[in-house]
Amino acid sequence: MRFKLGIILVLISSIATTAQEVKLPTFARAEFPAVNMEEVQLGRFLFYDPILSGNKSVSCASCHHPKFATSDGLPLGIGDGGIGLGPERMLAPDNLPEERVPRNSPALFNLGASEFVSMFHDGRLEKDESRASGIRTPLADEMVMGFDGVLAAQAMFPVLSPDEMAGHYQENDVARAVRMGVLTGEGGAWDIIAQRVRNIDEYADLFAAIDVARPDISFVEIANAIAAFIAFEWRADNSPFDQFVFGGKPLPASAQSGMDLFYGRAECASCHAGLFQTDHDFHAIAMPQFGPGKAARFEDHARDVGRAHVTGAAKDLYRFRTPSLRNVAVTAPYGHSGAYDNLEKIIQHHTDPVKYFEQYDRRVALPRFPHSDDWRVMDNAQDRAAIIDANALKPLALTQAEIGSLIAFLETLTDEQSLSGRLGVPKNVPSGLPVDQ
Repeated sequence: MRFKLGIILVLISSIATTAQEVKLPTFARAEFPAVNMEEVQLGRFLFYDPILSGNKSVSCASCHHPKFATSDGLPLGIGDGGIGLGPERMLAPDNLPEERVPRNSPALFNLGASEFVSMFHDGRLEKDESRASGIRTPLADEMVMGFDGVLAAQAMFPVLSPDEMAGHYQENDVARAVRMGVLTGEGGAWDIIAQRVRNIDEYADLFAAIDVARPDISFVEIANAIAAFIAFEWRADNSPFDQFVFGGKPLPASAQSGMDLFYGRAECASCHAGLFQTDHDFHAIAMPQFGPGKAARFEDHARDVGRAHVTGAAKDLYRFRTPSLRNVAVTAPYGHSGAYDNLEKIIQHHTDPVKYFEQYDRRVALPRFPHSDDWRVMDNAQDRAAIIDANALKPLALTQAEIGSLIAFLETLTDEQSLSGRLGVPKNVPSGLPVDQ
């Protein structure tokens, strides 16, 4: 049985702070899906189970682990072919991946909220009610029906990526199907994964408990369960900021000053808007690029043009999603490339993107990859000029004390309960495969 979104709207009046009399926006509590705990528990097992990966060696949690605030603590991660967890993850000597994952692993907090209608750094998967599936995606020709929403549909992508979960050609049946372009239907990549799950009696029983018979266990049903788990497990809307906004509990003086700047002179909220501090839009701010990027395979270097990959529009070159700032104090490194490893550096970049792009310190903690040319974009004069030209953020003068106040405010966006998740990491999963602890 599926549950509809529960709608809880609690409006409050605008709040005037005392320090600079900066008027806050009016906030409403977020809408989250109603909870089916049987589906959530099922999704928990699937999220941590390597059975969904081609080589049965990585799970969703390999790159989105609660130990690292639902990310992996790396600028650019290592999926299939990696050993270890988080910043300690390294290449497996007997199964070297072709390349590192091209973008920073985003945090998963609040993705179940109804306002999140697109996914990924470039928003390539979006809610679109004009389509029969209700979703627009680059896999439009392969799109199947029945996903509960974009959070569920996003699970289609990592399991098809050779460097994330699928593995490489001839390594396994999923990878071979992906390489041949057979994704849907019997024998397609998604069906192979679903068949693995169908063959496990415990999973069949867990699906039966939510009225999905064994023959009907599809990748869509798997993805819906994972989405239900993510929406429940990493809901983060009880931070000190929420307690201030909805309960009137005062913030520390330093955080109050930072909030005045955030919603006032620094104009952070012009992009980091709303209850979760994101406008869900895309902006170019000259973020440094390195690693393989997201360029098409036929291109001779790895520039990542962000939103323009989706729209094809010149105005979208080098635009990337405005990230939500919930739990931002613990989700470093920052940026679509993971270019900055602490809040002070990423705030400094926002004060003058072109300056900090041009003087970027390349001593970033990237796991070594043989024969990788990680800096080819930054070493290409044409690419550098294009990134700078696309920047839309004007310089802003902030003192070190003001940056410190902004950091103090950002720390009030941390919901401590959400960091480890409400259910936590299971000790075992139905497949019997090892679980990342």
